[in-house]
Amino acid sequence: MLTYPDIDPIALSLGPLKVHWYGIMYLVGFGAAWWLGNLRAKLPNSPLTAEQVSDLIFYGALGAVLGGRIGYILFYDFANYIEHPLNIFKVWQGGMAFHGGLIGVAVAMWLYSRKLNLKFFVLTDFLVPLVPVGLGAGRIGNFINGELWGRTTDVPWGMVFPYAGELPRHPSQLYQAGMEGLLLFLIIWFYSSKPRPTMAVSGLFLICYGIFRIVAEFFRQPDAHIGYLAFGWLTEGQLLSLPMVIAGATLMLFAYKRQAQTT
Repeated sequence: MLTYPDIDPIALSLGPLKVHWYGIMYLVGFGAAWWLGNLRAKLPNSPLTAEQVSDLIFYGALGAVLGGRIGYILFYDFANYIEHPLNIFKVWQGGMAFHGGLIGVAVAMWLYSRKLNLKFFVLTDFLVPLVPVGLGAGRIGNFINGELWGRTTDVPWGMVFPYAGELPRHPSQLYQAGMEGLLLFLIIWFYSSKPRPTMAVSGLFLICYGIFRIVAEFFRQPDAHIGYLAFGWLTEGQLLSLPMVIAGATLMLFAYKRQAQTT
């Protein structure tokens, strides 16, 4: 069994101002997206300029934060936030849902694509390779917060989390950081490094994230107030991820079919 590194969730205190590691992870994600986006903007036939990348990250950040927070409230803990509405603003305590963030970013990209007079999927194909670093950083933030821990286990790398009882558990946040962050980044970045039909990059992102999330949920402890939805193993995260895989496969099939018809 490994010892959980009990890191103070507050990275820096300046009088009444407290800077949380969770918030820093978001800044890391958005900063990495801006830097990677500028690299992509320098490539031949890039649909965006460096100046437009900055606006893209701004739109994406708003969509991710607002959508992620609203999604968590609606999908995972609606009754609690109705009872304690001020908790909605305590984002430093966690409580963000990827699937809500995905919807928020999609809305933001639709609005920005209209502003640029650019096709929606041209914009999302540019964006999705920039996303995984932020997803991985967010899971590191979950780990530092000691939240979203895994199911009990007897594997040698199991950890006893401070708020999860005395039994060792899977460090599922790190599993997700590895799959949704590092592995997803490598797959999407290298796949998108060559010309692909419009929608294919976005489709592959949806497929890979959906599969990785479904796999990770087998190691992650479901929220106590939700539990398993069916069969003693199906979780809310898996239920929300399955449509992503289906939608991604549909986008890729349509993209390559249309390419074949035009060549």
